[in-house]
Amino acid sequence: MSDVKKKILTIIILLSSTIVFGSCGYYFISGGEESFIDCVYMTVITLTTVGYGEVVDVSNIWVKIYTMFLMLFGIGVLGYCISLTTAFLVEGELVKILKERRMKRAMSDLKDHYIVCGSGPIALHVVQELMKTEVPTVVIDEDAEDFTKQFSRNLVFWINGDPSDDDLLLEANIENAKGIVVTSSSDKDNLYITVSVRQLNPNIRIVAQTSCIKMKEKLQRVGANAIICTNAIGGLRMASEMIRPSVVSFLDKMLRHSGGTMRIEEIRVDSSSPLIGKTIAESNFKEKFNLLILAIMNSNGDIYYNPASRTVLKENDTLIVMGVREKVNQTRRLTRDELHKI
Repeated sequence: MSDVKKKILTIIILLSSTIVFGSCGYYFISGGEESFIDCVYMTVITLTTVGYGEVVDVSNIWVKIYTMFLMLFGIGVLGYCISLTTAFLVEGELVKILKERRMKRAMSDLKDHYIVCGSGPIALHVVQELMKTEVPTVVIDEDAEDFTKQFSRNLVFWINGDPSDDDLLLEANIENAKGIVVTSSSDKDNLYITVSVRQLNPNIRIVAQTSCIKMKEKLQRVGANAIICTNAIGGLRMASEMIRPSVVSFLDKMLRHSGGTMRIEEIRVDSSSPLIGKTIAESNFKEKFNLLILAIMNSNGDIYYNPASRTVLKENDTLIVMGVREKVNQTRRLTRDELHKI
């Protein structure tokens, strides 16, 4: 239970208990001669020190003693509740609750967004790159709120909790998500999260992290589309730095450029694309969009590198291109909606 809920529950329990205790005390001391609602009224005006006048006969010495006790004890409880309420408002927790509710409503409307499970160093780089694509991202982790403070809240949402919890995954609108990145530091947690995700959304793309190459096969069996072995990637990177430093430097500068706009991206030729049946030369990718086609992957998964200009584009082809991200997005809209004829 969150600290906010604990404070609210504490205030409700203390006030309710004090009023019930005070009312029952008046009722039993008076021997049942007073109505219970009068006893409740007497308790409330005693605690609030309104002083409208007693509705319970205070000529009884025990009623007087009980009233003094209730005033001392009850006003202390009331003061404590007021201090909790004041802190609740002053510390901005009420505003925080309202923001969380708005964020949850916004998450329920998300579509084709990404989900990141984890808030470690790898998740940091994942979210930074996803931010550059300007696609909404939801981070799920125990410390997700603190983790996302460094990002724009317009694009990065957060949910505090266990990423393997089905309720939290549903709250992140996983049914309409485009993909999920599983970056927990524990391989077992990543395996369990992958199982949960695949059950909730059979069609989502899952990219999972593992530090053990032996875990790769298990993650594949439970539904991960891509498994990144961080140790293997690190080793390959170090070898590449030794063997082909200029290539690595080129890729690094492209990815870390201050503008962050040059990328190697993929463009899918769907069934409604006006590119179907056109050659690369006829599509004018270079002249109109300043995109360089590095390779084409067909529907069978075969890849043709550095395709010739006379190559005909077919349905379900995936173009691997290098260029400015805005131009890539423009081309995707073209292939998806046929807004601009080439």
